[in-house]
Amino acid sequence: MAESASPQTASPLRGSRTILVVVAAAVVVSVVHYVDNYANYADYPVPGPDATIPAPSATVVGLAWFVFTAFGAWGVWNLLRGRVVPAVIGLALYSVSGLIGIGHYTVPGALDMPLWRQAHVVADIALGVTILVLAARLFARNRARA
Repeated sequence: MAESASPQTASPLRGSRTILVVVAAAVVVSVVHYVDNYANYADYPVPGPDATIPAPSATVVGLAWFVFTAFGAWGVWNLLRGRVVPAVIGLALYSVSGLIGIGHYTVPGALDMPLWRQAHVVADIALGVTILVLAARLFARNRARA
């Protein structure tokens, strides 16, 4: 008698191709965004001296890309192996790479950034939201099968 796979190890997972395409797009956009943010750090608006949360340094911005992307790679690796929970965790943590871009718009002057910069920041945010939604759907869909 064949042993049935549990929802946590079932593969291939429905919707995984969409997730892979969106994550690939997010990596490309995040490279543009994070490289621009690091290389042109002084061109980005920063919070004033009385801000609750200070702006991260250029070094923190640069290192953050590697940390977030490692979570994304781990999430994809688990997704490809049918490991739902670790995939969802990795993808949700990776989504923060884009979602954190909302912070740019909490600072006065953000809307004065050039249009091309607005485009990659907004695209990064949108992809972060999309990845988080896809991760939540993956979790819910596989939880429903349990």
